Amino acid sequence: QVQLVESGGGLVQAGGSLRLSCAASGRTFSRHFMGWVRPAPGKERECVAAISWIGGATYYAASVKGRFTISRDNAKNTLYLQMNSLKPEDTAVYYCAASSSIVVPTRPNEYVDWGQGTQVTVSS
Repeated sequence: QVQLVESGGGLVQAGGSLRLSCAASGRTFSRHFMGWVRPAPGKERECVAAISWIGGATYYAASVKGRFTISRDNAKNTLYLQMNSLKPEDTAVYYCAASSSIVVPTRPNEYVDWGQGTQVTVSS
């Protein structure tokens, strides 16, 4: 099990940027595929980005591709989400999550450990 704590959320104007961080405890962080998940209209949740063990493979939802960048630093047990060109529709609580999948997990139900979430609000 991995304990996850997100930070970096806040209020930003449309077009602005935020960088989310997720600090993981435990020595198994580098063995987990990781992702960022948020609620989505018409869906329970949406995986917006995911990354493989050492960052060689990534996934982005169509709604954020080209604007968001997921990365990780296994030496620091930390996951990041750089969010640029933010839009009001990006407003949500963003959850960091860990998966036991052996392929990049693109669906929320592929994640087993979750953080408490960090609120991102984008004003128009």
